[in-house]
Amino acid sequence: MLWLIPKYSITALLVVLISELAKRSDKLGGLVAALPTVTELTLIWLYVEKQEPERIANHAWYTFWYVLPTLPMFLMFPRLYQKFGFWSALLLCCLITMLLFIVLSWTLSKFKIQLW
Repeated sequence: MLWLIPKYSITALLVVLISELAKRSDKLGGLVAALPTVTELTLIWLYVEKQEPERIANHAWYTFWYVLPTLPMFLMFPRLYQKFGFWSALLLCCLITMLLFIVLSWTLSKFKIQLW
């Protein structure tokens, strides 16, 4: 149980660091946010917590597929934000991402890759 304190602290520190970097530099904040540090931390936490190797490998595998439908959001958000405001743009991006996830899931199922 004591392990959760450093786990949450390090993870929260990462999120705060990225948001602070983004305040100072759009490019640097975007670069650090785009790095797979959260995924790497998750893989480390799973390994340290002695999860099965298959579970750790599966996490990386599924993360790859789940990232794909999120990528268009980063292209759409700036334009939607200018047109509709922050909250509406964020909601639209979430809805579009969910739709893209369903389409990707359906498409991959044709190749025997099951995401859910």
